[in-house]
Amino acid sequence: MTDTTQLPPLPDRLSINPQSRHYNPDLLQQEVGIRLNGKEHTNVEEYCISEGWIAVASGKAKDRKGNPLLIKLKGQVEAFYR
Repeated sequence: MTDTTQLPPLPDRLSINPQSRHYNPDLLQQEVGIRLNGKEHTNVEEYCISEGWIAVASGKAKDRKGNPLLIKLKGQVEAFYR
């Protein structure tokens, strides 16, 4: 089965947090994959290709608003549709 619909290009920066200004629910309907330095990460909260970082949750730690604490990992970032 081939998919004939064209997917929109992925933006430079995207977040899965609805409170972020980089959140785009239309793009997130498709499954997006992220690679950092050639290794695929599945727990990415936000990424920025031009600045070369991803933000991932740091364990079970939460901030005072109940959101997970994020750690920035730097390197070569690649975003793709699965």
